[in-house]
Amino acid sequence: MSLFLSVVIYVMRGQNPIRLALAKGLSGLACGLALVISYVAGIYSLQNTSVANTLLLFSSAPFMTAILAQKFLGESIRWQTWMAIGIATCGVIIMVIGDNKQAALSGDLAALVAALGFAVFTILLRRGKSSDMMPAVLLSALLGIPIMALLCVYLGQPLTIQISDYVISTSLGIFQMGMGLLLFTLGSKALPAAKLTLLSLSEVFFAPLWVWIFLGETIGEQTLLGGSILLLAIIWNIITDKRQVLPLRR
Repeated sequence: MSLFLSVVIYVMRGQNPIRLALAKGLSGLACGLALVISYVAGIYSLQNTSVANTLLLFSSAPFMTAILAQKFLGESIRWQTWMAIGIATCGVIIMVIGDNKQAALSGDLAALVAALGFAVFTILLRRGKSSDMMPAVLLSALLGIPIMALLCVYLGQPLTIQISDYVISTSLGIFQMGMGLLLFTLGSKALPAAKLTLLSLSEVFFAPLWVWIFLGETIGEQTLLGGSILLLAIIWNIITDKRQVLPLRR
């Protein structure tokens, strides 16, 4: 992911991407750390509680973002967006209601930390919307390398992986994380923070869809129903949006 983002930044800016990342200062560091905390906590949650609980608790990110956006950015949240967030959360609940795996408190708390980290990351992106925030996203990838290495050493995990795992992780770094964060960062220049995180919830619907298409796994009726409600809530919010982007409060 670091290499992919470095190439993208160099193509877009024609300057040393590492130097641009370091030039972001404390705001860039805070943005990068918030994102690192989000995906480290998300991975920990998936390993220590049910997938259902992780998805459900992470879906609180739009609520957290909306509250933080009102407090720190002065962005007023349309009632349609609040309603869409609530309906989308109901959709997630329906998707996970049939999950019978035992949940662990530490994993549940980690999912909430992941949601909060992503909310803070989104707020900082919006706060820096007048400048190029891609170097700050690159900083998160660079910070993630030593942090994850230390975690692997602490947990007794090897730092080497097999070729097949390397191919998978590289693909995820480019297409899933790299391109996803690139598009998310570009969108942060125009879309309010709450809407950004609401739109990101669409991955909860599309994840089981891709697994069904490419791996042939069956989609349960509850997953299909809940995912459809979630997706319709997002589409409804987009349709009702008057596309009025509020200015940043000074």
